[in-house]
Amino acid sequence: MREAAFVKQNKEKWIAFEKAINLGSKTNPDKLADGYIQLTNDLAYAQTYYAESKTLLYLNSLASQAHQKIYKNRKESSNRIISFWKTEFPLFFANHQKTLGIAFLIFIIASAIGSISAYNDGTFVRLILGDGYVNETLNNISNGDPAAIYKSGSEIGSFLGITINNIRVAFLAFAFGVITSIGTSYILFSNGVMLGAFITFFYTKGVFFEANKQIWLHGTIEISVIIVAGCAGLIMGNSILFPKTFSRRVSFMKGAKDGLKVVVSTIPFFIVAGFIEGFITRYTDMPNWLAFLIIGTSLVLILFYYGLYPRLLRKIHDRELHFAQGKS
Repeated sequence: MREAAFVKQNKEKWIAFEKAINLGSKTNPDKLADGYIQLTNDLAYAQTYYAESKTLLYLNSLASQAHQKIYKNRKESSNRIISFWKTEFPLFFANHQKTLGIAFLIFIIASAIGSISAYNDGTFVRLILGDGYVNETLNNISNGDPAAIYKSGSEIGSFLGITINNIRVAFLAFAFGVITSIGTSYILFSNGVMLGAFITFFYTKGVFFEANKQIWLHGTIEISVIIVAGCAGLIMGNSILFPKTFSRRVSFMKGAKDGLKVVVSTIPFFIVAGFIEGFITRYTDMPNWLAFLIIGTSLVLILFYYGLYPRLLRKIHDRELHFAQGKS
């Protein structure tokens, strides 16, 4: 590519990045990091094909300014953990809600397949859940307490075991993104089939309402954040399949970092879900209104944090950025 064509193709991107650098803390740090990666790629290209040119001098200067702004002068907030969940992550996640929608779609389709299969084939649920679990649940149903399995074990032991297992499943869904989005899709699909078969099993035994009232106490958050963890895996998997303007190695590194940020965001929610399952779900005789209050509150929390809040925060941020650019 001729130097003039290279400059024409990238000039607007460089100017926008230079403005973002000058705005400093008012710019989304993820956008700065992405811009810096693209700039260093362009710089490496210019060093190879346009040695000793004015373009190379400009890119070198810009890269030096960017490094100073992003790394050497960066100050870590004393409330870094709080700011991550309150501001940094929601702003970042606003860019990945479409991927979350894809993860949700895969899971729902798999759940429908599991439900239809369990409804039409009585042996399917044993294949998915295992004979031991099915036999124990059938025994609980005959004793008039279909969700009695949640009463087994101590409260603290159940809480710790459930929380650790759920976090393990989340990181597994993320890690399978290493073998592209197909790996994570498999984890989402298998968990979706399991859920569909599980719920339909109770329906075929005539205890659909009683069982679901208890299952979704913890399941609302648990299942939701497993889907979010699947979104994390898809982000990493897609970075391998669709590197865009980055090299595949750089794209993968960026995708892995972004996906890890998403899966880390789920940890507090898994702790809450584990607490509910360990300490609350076992009370199968609780009033219906209390059970549905917990389920409804859990659903609103998930929809707000991963759906509405990132969009609201992004709108506020974009407004402030537009105002700051107008003043500069």
